[in-house]
Amino acid sequence: MSKIGKLKRGWMILVVMATLMLLTTGCGYFQKGAKNTETPAVANQDAGPVPLYYDFGDVLIPSELKVDKKSSFVFRTANFSAGVVSLKGRVEVSSLLVFFSNNMQKDNWKEIASFKSPRSVIMYEKTNRYCVINISEKDYYTYVEIWVAPTL
Repeated sequence: MSKIGKLKRGWMILVVMATLMLLTTGCGYFQKGAKNTETPAVANQDAGPVPLYYDFGDVLIPSELKVDKKSSFVFRTANFSAGVVSLKGRVEVSSLLVFFSNNMQKDNWKEIASFKSPRSVIMYEKTNRYCVINISEKDYYTYVEIWVAPTL
């Protein structure tokens, strides 16, 4: 083997060893000087997905659900919005029922009826609007339709 070949082989071994060392020590080496005053339990709670208000400012939607724009229609005026927002995601129906039950109450919606079956429906009322939440589970996704309409 020539002198240049031995030199290349030596550098290659050095690079491989340095890479292995870096991979096994991870980022822990660089965080030695940093002080973590936050407890891990608090850090994990803050890292979770945050629910959002979409087209209806008082109907909270879990962030695991994504809007299907092709199946949604919302009518808006200066003080009012009505229509349907269609969503889908990989979420259990039971957790969605609990989520909507808890959060609709916080937004001053009053539950007036519910049907729980393979296709669950929950109906809510406010002073000037109705809201119907239709939840159905199919092969890969859970589908949610949120209908908001004015009262007569």
